[in-house]
Amino acid sequence: MRLAVALLALALAGCAAGGPPRGGPGGPALKPIAQPGDVVAAELAFANMAQEEGQWTAFREYAAEDGVMFVPQMVNAKDWLKKRENPAQAVAWQPHEVWSSCDGSVSVTRGAWQRPDGSTGWFTTVWQRQKDGEYRWLMDHGDTLAKPLAEPELIDAHVADCPQQPWPPAQELLQAVPGNGEFFGGSSDDRTLRWGGRVDQWGGRIVTVDVWDGGQFQRVLHQTVAPPKAGE
Repeated sequence: MRLAVALLALALAGCAAGGPPRGGPGGPALKPIAQPGDVVAAELAFANMAQEEGQWTAFREYAAEDGVMFVPQMVNAKDWLKKRENPAQAVAWQPHEVWSSCDGSVSVTRGAWQRPDGSTGWFTTVWQRQKDGEYRWLMDHGDTLAKPLAEPELIDAHVADCPQQPWPPAQELLQAVPGNGEFFGGSSDDRTLRWGGRVDQWGGRIVTVDVWDGGQFQRVLHQTVAPPKAGE
């Protein structure tokens, strides 16, 4: 029941953006509307497939063609997962929070994971809406925690303010991620949500997410993952 209430609240949090509907050639037009409930539903279906059909099977199914993950260096997810065999037991995870661009083209989820060995941690996933309306992940990353995250009563949903003309503002995706390394990132179609970061030569990384609040970008996530220790 709590999940049903959470998804209803997320659906009501949707925000219509300006501009004409968009869609692929020959396909139905997609309305530029934030639908955080659909993103959470995709995350839950992704987690459920991992339990029922295998961890890497689910990751392959839900990865975008240019999706990236970290092992710890950044790799193309489709390539890395191509021949990866599923572990005997899959990791479990639950979304706790979601941010969406005004037009719904890109969203970000944050939550908790648990491994069968008892270890626990956090994850962040960047989701992109495809031409057929389905969501696939562009980036997946996370880290371990000494103590598990507290489970929220409801999944918290946030939607970027819709842009006003003139638009867009100057886009400096990685300005606040200094240092050398391999950079990555992107933004929603309407440029109201941007994400990016870098991974250094040792496998450490920084990921940031900014959301437009009507007057400026607000940093909603700034996550640092240390390089793995020798032997890990």
